[in-house]
Amino acid sequence: MVSSKIGLKEAMAIGIGGMVGGGIFAVLGLAADLAKGGTPISFLIAGLIAFITSYSYVKLSLTYPDRGGTVKFINKGFGVGVFSGSMNNLLWVSYIIMLALYASAFGSYAPNLISITKNPLVDAHIFSTAIIVLAAGINYYSIAVVGKIESYAVVIKLIILLAFVLIGLYGLVGNPHVNQLSPENWESSFKLVAAGMVIFVAYEGFELIANAAPDIKNPKSNIPKAYYYSIIFVIILYVVIASVTVGSLPFSKIASAQDYVLAEAAKPMLGHIGFTIITIAALISTFSAINASLYGGSRVNYEIAQDDELPHAFTYKFWNQPIGLLVTTIITLIVVNTLKLESISTAGSVGFLLIFAIVNLVGFLLAHRTTSNRWIPLVGCVACVAALLVLIRQQYSTNKMDVYIAFGIILFCFAMEAIYKATKKTKLSK
Repeated sequence: MVSSKIGLKEAMAIGIGGMVGGGIFAVLGLAADLAKGGTPISFLIAGLIAFITSYSYVKLSLTYPDRGGTVKFINKGFGVGVFSGSMNNLLWVSYIIMLALYASAFGSYAPNLISITKNPLVDAHIFSTAIIVLAAGINYYSIAVVGKIESYAVVIKLIILLAFVLIGLYGLVGNPHVNQLSPENWESSFKLVAAGMVIFVAYEGFELIANAAPDIKNPKSNIPKAYYYSIIFVIILYVVIASVTVGSLPFSKIASAQDYVLAEAAKPMLGHIGFTIITIAALISTFSAINASLYGGSRVNYEIAQDDELPHAFTYKFWNQPIGLLVTTIITLIVVNTLKLESISTAGSVGFLLIFAIVNLVGFLLAHRTTSNRWIPLVGCVACVAALLVLIRQQYSTNKMDVYIAFGIILFCFAMEAIYKATKKTKLSK
């Protein structure tokens, strides 16, 4: 019999694939616009918060291995109630926001290869909508196909990104814009942190390792390595990619090509061929991220419903898949066609920073059960909350609507859970 257990390489691939999805292609321009020459530092700051948070995930994954991952951790820490249900609903909504972010990135890059209406904005919405519908169709058709797409996509996008890094580092020699990386071109410390938090969504994918924890071989050894090695690898990758991009293009060009800046950064090295190759890599990466996140989002929705934090109707099936897949798809289509990229990124970062703060708090509260050093989760919780406050202050000063949208989503999740619990309680009393 072939073992269904996965080894360290496969577990790391889940973490790396979850992080290096569409995030770097979608948010690099946002970070560079805010941090300027300090963009690599912003990615480093965001990565360090993710790394500290991974300690709580390691300990909780070892103590409570469950395919529900984050959902189960929050329920273990706070019990099944309105608060835990609201946070788990926020996790599901955050998956939807990530889906919208990836689809928006796909829509930004695709018109550079194919124009449908000659209007880039209209084309972006057409491509964003089409790729979500296509990924939903694949998810309904066969989960096995989703797995195969992911296994190939992870390899392809890593090869292209690593090639970009190697060629880019060589291309920095003698590039007149490389001095943009010097400290005098960095923004203030506050803005460096804020930029890191705007693009924090590029790191959230490591939490997918928690869902695979029950299937990992030699968990005591491999689970910590899977988390730590994958995050360290992605931090280095992102910092170098950010350095190559900022050192290759003038700030004016980074601003004008914000939505597809990584492809633009390949032009000084490889000309239009490089631009095309990175554009294709972006399309493959964002498509694979949409594909995997649709599956992950519907599974989170299913787990929440099983724990009675959403109506049991979400455990029903439609075309042999959880009905949550259909609901997730419809809401994603609405979000991607109504919100701007920065609004989506801000909402996603706020959601995951809050969720990671709560998971760190759970790690602190359950330290005696998980045999943890309780101070590390506490530091992680404080870091996430502080980063969240910096992000909110920065975005409120530049675009209040982004903050209102993020808070509106959080309040919606709490209201939805409170109404569901109250309604259920009334039915039970009758």
